[in-house]
Amino acid sequence: MRRFVPFLALSLAACMARQPEAQPQVAQPAPQPEARSRQLLGLTPQEVVGHLGHPSLQVREGNSLKLQFSNRRCVLDAYFYPSTNGAMRVTWIDTRTANGVDTDQAACISDLETPS
Repeated sequence: MRRFVPFLALSLAACMARQPEAQPQVAQPAPQPEARSRQLLGLTPQEVVGHLGHPSLQVREGNSLKLQFSNRRCVLDAYFYPSTNGAMRVTWIDTRTANGVDTDQAACISDLETPS
């Protein structure tokens, strides 16, 4: 038994030495808005219609405007509010699939720009 204890201690030490060291976690940068989404932000309603065609729905509420564009793959809501000079500009974009699940904005915009 005396011979077994040192052997066991050495074996455990060897196993512990072979364990890989924990790698420090590198913080991932926060995802940035897609380039296509940024292309729509700040546009006027006429400019957005020029990109995406005629909206399937238009809703006015107070001094805001929502234009909805859709096809069988996705729905895009563009929200317009008056800018400092009074012109209506896109301030927010929301995209989802036809059944309401959030979807990639860049892919939805691309789908709406190139209708099938």
